[in-house]
Amino acid sequence: MKFKLGELFCGPGGLSFGATSARVKNNNKEEFIVDHGWASDYDLDSCETYLHNINNTHPETVIHSDVNDLNIESLPEINAFAYGFPCNDFSLVGEQKGFNGKFGPLYTYGLKVINHFNPDFIVAENVSGLSSANNGNAFEQILSELEISGKGYNIVAHKYKSEEYGVPQTRHRIIIVGIRKDLKCLLLLHLSNMFQ
Repeated sequence: MKFKLGELFCGPGGLSFGATSARVKNNNKEEFIVDHGWASDYDLDSCETYLHNINNTHPETVIHSDVNDLNIESLPEINAFAYGFPCNDFSLVGEQKGFNGKFGPLYTYGLKVINHFNPDFIVAENVSGLSSANNGNAFEQILSELEISGKGYNIVAHKYKSEEYGVPQTRHRIIIVGIRKDLKCLLLLHLSNMFQ
């Protein structure tokens, strides 16, 4: 089965590189792969890097645009969605404005994508400071809104510390995975058990 991936705030393509490189087979030997559908970022250098590393055959699918100007309804169909929404206002090294900052509310554009496309699964990534932004209320609100977006999602969130995985830097990130509730996927059950 092939999942067509759409991505907001794609940056140079870290999430897509991992997703499109993965190959998974179930017990029936059916292969599941993720394929690039479209991606968008406001930074031109990031878009050009994404084109070089992820998809240099269809440059029209990597959209250099401010998310405020992006016409979500005109984007090609997807059944998978990823976004590393801007962390500026959630970062512990920033001003920690959370929802009160310029960048904090931008996560809502991902909700618009989810509401329009109802992808089978979603992945969101942000800094560990997200969990304490706005006294913890921002994180809870984002999880709640992701859960009820589109057709509804089972949500699992986990904090990863890169140094625990052999990466030579201290980089802590929260990864949120959502699987559409009507799919009743066993993967979510497995993920839930891993994070308890």
